[in-house]
Amino acid sequence: MNDDFLFADDDVETELEDLGSWKVLIVDDEPEVHAVTKLALSDFALNGKTLQFLSAYSGEEANALFRTHSDIAVVLLDVVMETDDAGLKVAEYIRNELDNHFTRIILRTGQPGQAPEKDVIINYDINDYKSKTELTAQKLFTVMIAALRSYRDIIVIEENRRGLEKIIDASVDLFSSRSLEKFMQGIIQQLASILGCSKDAAYITTAVATTARTLKASADAPDQDELYVFAGNGEYASKEGQALRNAITEKEYALCVEAMREKQIVYAEDHVVAYCNSKTHDGALLYLSGLPRKVGANDRHLIKRFSDSVQLAFDNVLKSVEIEATQKEIIERLGRALEHETNESNHIKRMVEMCALLAEKVGLREHEIEQLRLAVPLHDIGTSIVPKSILYKTGPLDDDEIFSIRRHAEFGYQILKDSSRPTIQLAATLAKQHHERWDGAGYPDGIGGRNIKIESRIATLIDVFDALLNERPYKPAWSADKVEALLSKESGKHFDPLLVEALLSALPEFLAIQARFPNG
Repeated sequence: MNDDFLFADDDVETELEDLGSWKVLIVDDEPEVHAVTKLALSDFALNGKTLQFLSAYSGEEANALFRTHSDIAVVLLDVVMETDDAGLKVAEYIRNELDNHFTRIILRTGQPGQAPEKDVIINYDINDYKSKTELTAQKLFTVMIAALRSYRDIIVIEENRRGLEKIIDASVDLFSSRSLEKFMQGIIQQLASILGCSKDAAYITTAVATTARTLKASADAPDQDELYVFAGNGEYASKEGQALRNAITEKEYALCVEAMREKQIVYAEDHVVAYCNSKTHDGALLYLSGLPRKVGANDRHLIKRFSDSVQLAFDNVLKSVEIEATQKEIIERLGRALEHETNESNHIKRMVEMCALLAEKVGLREHEIEQLRLAVPLHDIGTSIVPKSILYKTGPLDDDEIFSIRRHAEFGYQILKDSSRPTIQLAATLAKQHHERWDGAGYPDGIGGRNIKIESRIATLIDVFDALLNERPYKPAWSADKVEALLSKESGKHFDPLLVEALLSALPEFLAIQARFPNG
């Protein structure tokens, strides 16, 4: 097809949905003022939204309502109530105490001389000042139109700011699933703002990419052609990871399938389905519902440009995730091969997960934990020089065999030490120090205590913990109780006592990792 846009069938009946209302708070100690104001604005509507009135008869009541309702668009605020400056105090409370700079404040007074307009405008953050005698029904209507338009535009700007903030936050680390989702949530929030601050939006993709399937593990055995909600705002926030056909109505799903098949943008009564082209995957969809206004020509141009850019950004992020996943797998497989581990052994996987868990328990930062994850598979790289006959020997080792095994720590360090990469430098340290002991009786250097790098102390404890719980050529698997007793006994001797305490206090979590990655 050559058309840029598709439209839903005009003959299909659509139910008109309630687009909501603007909250207007009337603050006045005279009940007649409330009644007259509501009557004057009874047929008011802007952008398809009517007015919802709230009433307060004192400054204290007004403050309480503001604490309860954070989305009040306009407040019609009397100046003189229980005190001569009660209204001014409410204005100060709104702006300074609640830090609410969105609500439009219109002061109304029957006694202008008590609060001169010039002084009030200069000293208080209000948006309009009217005498009750001059505020006719027509002028009240005009004032309300101006205030609500201002409020609407401010909220759109705020939504844009929040969306941009999410994208900036996500750019710090685009490699974890959490930040990737945050990145996409920022994207759809930006588009929602462009179209008039729609609160309900979703980014929809197929399960074609292995990385996407990994990030959305809630979808079991995904169909390659199935559509999934990858990220969402509003009503779709709770539907992330769900198959699209289960997240929206049959009619809306048909529109999404049409947009995906025709690779175009589909506009319906109050929602938009925008196809996002991709050079490497099957493409994706941006879906917005509950739009507060009709989509104009300028909006369509923005949506087209936006959808093209979004998929380019998403593809680049997925490539980065794929590269990192590949690097991790290569390191893990290399570590397993150099340690003479069989494909049935999950020792490396358990080590990585348990070291990361223990590092988190003792307060290492997120980037330090991620670096440890990458370095741990290479901690025993030096065993590549140890003959298999020694590694798999079931009987006692003689002095020469013990010397041969102990050489692996220094040998592993020599292989890795010259790298300029922080992860490989950490791996070199782990290779050299993971047989050092807290009491200084280890090898190769006989250092102890905090002279041993914290990551090495973690690897030492986890390595022994895993070796004891699993069968080795020279020993059967130990029970968890027996392992716990030995770790307690060696706390402050072989192992850092704080690490032992952290591990044993969360022992079920570490045993759960053992159960998740059994050998064979």
